[in-house]
Amino acid sequence: MHTEPAIRLADLRFAWKDSPCLDIAAFEVAAGEQLFLHGPSGSGKSTLLNLLAGVLMPQVGTLTVLGASLPRLSGPARDRFRADHLGLIFQQFNLIPYLSVLDNVLLPCRFSARRRQRAIQPRTAAERLLQQLDMDETLWQRPASALSVGQQQRVAAARALIGGPELVIADEPTSALDAERQSAFLDLLTCACHEAGAALVFVSHDRRLAGRFARDMALGEINRVRS
Repeated sequence: MHTEPAIRLADLRFAWKDSPCLDIAAFEVAAGEQLFLHGPSGSGKSTLLNLLAGVLMPQVGTLTVLGASLPRLSGPARDRFRADHLGLIFQQFNLIPYLSVLDNVLLPCRFSARRRQRAIQPRTAAERLLQQLDMDETLWQRPASALSVGQQQRVAAARALIGGPELVIADEPTSALDAERQSAFLDLLTCACHEAGAALVFVSHDRRLAGRFARDMALGEINRVRS
């Protein structure tokens, strides 16, 4: 039986003003596939992730995520699609600083009935994720602004995973973690995606992590713009 790819790009181009950034003839990620994506700084990795998340739109080409053509959706429709179907871990985390750890993790369930339903018991699901990420219970009611960078990174991961999104996009999500927590983080992330049947696109400069993923790819293999 044919399964729609989680991600499909064709003849996609994106430029920052007059500076070309991405020129991709074709790129696919299969449903449920876990991809490790790497490349030097400035090669367009974060730009590609923002395109996949519908934060940016290509100037040319097709961009299909989970069967939806993102350029054809209105801005509000892309926001809804993102809330319902994507788990995002960005480099800057994008936590709401005055909300507690738990409330930050629960945000996807607040904004998406679909994620709330999939979580079944959202608060219990949030607490379980925080425990798996070695976040001490004494931190759960603290505002996100009171956390260390590594702690914020783990909260962002729990928020991305809650409610079983079909695609998880992670941009350097282990950069602030020590080796032990990095290993536990990767175990949770890859196992949670596998159990949910979710595709995972994981960007990192740390090539030592590539062996945990089904496919290891340099952005330069598909991007005709050279950094």
